[in-house]
Amino acid sequence: MWAVVEIDTKQYLVKVGDALGVERLQTKKGEVTFDKVLLLADDTNVSVGTPYVTGAKVQATVTGEAKGEKVLSYKYRRRKKSRWTKGHRQIHTLLTITRITPA
Repeated sequence: MWAVVEIDTKQYLVKVGDALGVERLQTKKGEVTFDKVLLLADDTNVSVGTPYVTGAKVQATVTGEAKGEKVLSYKYRRRKKSRWTKGHRQIHTLLTITRITPA
């Protein structure tokens, strides 16, 4: 069974046992439940929500946080001797999908 779930305005395709990194969530380590399931499917049935599948839930375990890759921003003004570089590393919350509950 797999599902398309909306986590913090982004959509992810998940199965039981998947490990994924999402944008930082304001939760501690432990169990998290997401009820914004857009699509739910198994080998024979497909349920498409309008916009969400009612009663469907995805449970995940928060395993920690990690920093993403560094993104560099470079600004340059020609003939002005003006240039600067800035870096940014987004913090991601690491999740492991434990259960997908159908409607």
